[in-house]
Amino acid sequence: MKLVTAVIKPFKLDDVREALSEVGVQGITVTEVKGFGRQKGHTELYRGAEYVVDFLPKVKIDIAVPDDLLDRVIEAIAKAANTGKIGDGKIFVFNLEQAIRIRTGETGPEAL
Repeated sequence: MKLVTAVIKPFKLDDVREALSEVGVQGITVTEVKGFGRQKGHTELYRGAEYVVDFLPKVKIDIAVPDDLLDRVIEAIAKAANTGKIGDGKIFVFNLEQAIRIRTGETGPEAL
């Protein structure tokens, strides 16, 4: 099992959710986060004054997937979240040691 964490632009969330549903993902966890990468934020103009926005709004998606679904999930996220512009985000993949469904007590891939 793997834990896939993707940090994407907020307006791409619906596209990514739909793409994940099409490949068979049954559940995701979404968190609103702020951060910056290589672009180091940006400057904006507000009432004639320029100010720096250091942390940009992003959406973090966590998905626990069985190993056989991993490549399709990564491809679906990468395609759906891509705008071709800086700040599209990143995908991280972690080994997932254990998963337990609290309601039924199922463990491992059955719990996903």
